[in-house]
Parts: sequence; C-alpha cells; structure tokens
Amino acid sequence: MATKLVKKGESHPLGIVVDPNMPAFPPRGMMLQIVQPGQQSGRFRTEFGWNIVYNGDIAQLWWGTGPQIDGLGHLGEEDMYYNCNMGVDFADISGLKALGVHNIPPMIGRGVMIDMAKHRGKTVLDAGESFGPDDIKAAAKAQGVEIRQGDVVLFHTGWTDNMLESDPKAWVSGEPGIDNAAAVYLARQNVMAVGADTWGVDVVPPKKGDKVFYGHVTLLKENGI
Repeated sequence: MATKLVKKGESHPLGIVVDPNMPAFPPRGMMLQIVQPGQQSGRFRTEFGWNIVYNGDIAQLWWGTGPQIDGLGHLGEEDMYYNCNMGVDFADISGLKALGVHNIPPMIGRGVMIDMAKHRGKTVLDAGESFGPDDIKAAAKAQGVEIRQGDVVLFHTGWTDNMLESDPKAWVSGEPGIDNAAAVYLARQNVMAVGADTWGVDVVPPKKGDKVFYGHVTLLKENGI
C-alpha cells in the first residue's frame, strides 16, 4: 500500500555530520575511548610455557549523539517500558535483550513535514517554545497537509540549522518542541513515528505544568511509537 503513494521517487537525507565536537545530552559525548581491561603489557601471563606479553584493546563510544531513532527500550516510567516490559528483565550491561533499535523493521509510509517555524512567522523557534494539538492542526491546515494513520510526522523548528554551529552549547541546553498534550494527540492519530530537527523532540524546558520528556513516555512506552 505505502509504495503506491510514491509519486516522484525523490529522496531527502535527514542526517547531519557527527564529529568530535558534536554536543549531546549529558553524560553522552562524541568520544571514542580505548581501554585495556587487565590486558596491559605484563598484567596477563599465558599458560603456553613461555613468558610472552601483549596488549588487547576494547573500543567504547556513546550512542545517542547526532541523528538517531529511539527504540522502544529507550525510555519508560517506574522501570516499566512498552508492553509491560520491566527494565530489570531486559536491560543488560551488554545491551538490551528486547525493545532495541535492532528490532525496528524497515519503516515504509507517508512522510508528513509540518513547518512550525514558518507557522509562527520565524526562522527558528526559541528554546522552551512549545506547540500543542491546536498549533499542529492549524499549521497542518495552513500548509495543506494531513496527518493520517501510519504516517511519519516530522516537525521543522529551524533549531538545528540555526543553532548547532553558531551556538552548540545553547543547542544542547534547550530546544523547542511538542508539549505533553501534543504527544497524546499524535498517538491518537496512530502515527508510526514522530521526529523533529532538534535533539529530543520534546520541548526543553517543558511547558509550565508539563513533565519534562513525557512525550517520550506517551509515544514510546504507552503507544509503541
């Protein structure tokens, strides 16, 4: 069904370059660590009958910097994640045993982009500037788009284009985005995924009376989006 929606065959890359200066939500960082866990020269002796020494490395780096997609095991509430999975049962030091991004199948559907910056008459929305259900409906109507079941809904705020290079510290310290009610509204439309040109989709700092990052709970934990 989804392939029948293709009219032009155009592709639009959504990634950005990730380099060592890429800011990220603490304590993440764009860093590569090389460690030798008990493998440093002279710390380990073989059982082969001769006294050789060697070094062995492990490379470690943070995920969750730059463009990313959240798996259903990314965020929950009270140690419970999507479909009543408890964190203690699947979150292992070697990685998630369930609900990881490796379980996300190819996502094929309509992509719907709603330009919230344009709707507000701005080049870029401010950190802490939120938009809710009524704002989304009004912007979509004005821009001639419709949110349907199974859509991938993307919001343009201008945040990354205007802030990442010019003020990376400010870029990662806050962001415009959806409020708690907007997440509920989008979930009720039964969309497939929600994204934005920000690092976290939810507005930071949150709208007065809202819970910070609770859009993640609504979408991931409560609805599997």
